Parts: sequence; C-alpha cells; structure tokens
Amino acid sequence: MSVAFTVNSKARTVEVDDATSLLEVLRNHLGLVGTRFGCGLEQCGSCMVLVDGEPMHACSRDVAAVSGRSVTTVEGLSTNGALHPLQQAFLDEQAGQCGYCLSGILISAKALLDRNPRPSRSEIAAALDRHLCRCGSQPRILKAVERAAAVMRGEW
Repeated sequence: MSVAFTVNSKARTVEVDDATSLLEVLRNHLGLVGTRFGCGLEQCGSCMVLVDGEPMHACSRDVAAVSGRSVTTVEGLSTNGALHPLQQAFLDEQAGQCGYCLSGILISAKALLDRNPRPSRSEIAAALDRHLCRCGSQPRILKAVERAAAVMRGEW
C-alpha cells in the first residue's frame, strides 16, 4: 500500500503493509526516532504526534489514517536549527530526567499553546494528563510549559 502524507512540512510517500503503524513508519522508514514507543496501548503518551495540529497517538494508528494529512513530530518543532520555545523552556527548567516521555509531552504542550496561549496551571496539567512520566519531573514540566507560554506571548 502506498501512503502519501506530509511530515514536518515535507511531502513523503511510503510503501508499507496495511496494518503498519504510524509510529513504525516514522521511526523505521523515515528515521524520525524522537517519537517513542512506550506501551503500544495509548496509555503513556510517548508516541504522541500532531496530525493536522491535533495530538494523536502514533503507536496504535495505522499509517493509512494520515494519508493526505500533515504530521508534526518533535523533530518538526524546531525551525532552521533554532529550538521551539517549548524545547528551550524544557532545557532551561531542567524539566526532564530520563527524557523518554518528553517528546510526547512537548507535542501535547504545543497543541495546548496553539489553541490557548495563556493556559492556567490546571489547564496545562489536564492537557498533559495522558502522559506518563516516571521520573517525577511533573512540577518542572508544568513550570516549563508556563515559561514557554510566557516566552511565546513576549512576556519573558
């Protein structure tokens, strides 16, 4: 099966079996390894990508579901080598320890800030609720999203 879609603003076409997951295509066919495999059951959020601007689990989604659509991975957040304000804020706030969950968290945070540039802490927590971070970095993650929102609004 041939599937054509856009990944990080680049048109891509892959030849794969019908049941090939979007995650497998991203990692194994396109070399975009920032999107992680965690649980395979939409429970941890490490596989999150944006599809037409909305967060979606890539682990359980057949790649055919994104045919003709636009996918953004964590690699697509930066522009011309410059980190996205979210990525920079996560570094500045030392928001991750092991970092395994962070690509998915960054994607969900990006979707949140795109639709709500001034989220409350409880709105940030709700947007990131489907992500599992076992390192205990949640307070720093929340602070990093708040910082990025302020930077994006020109208030930092």
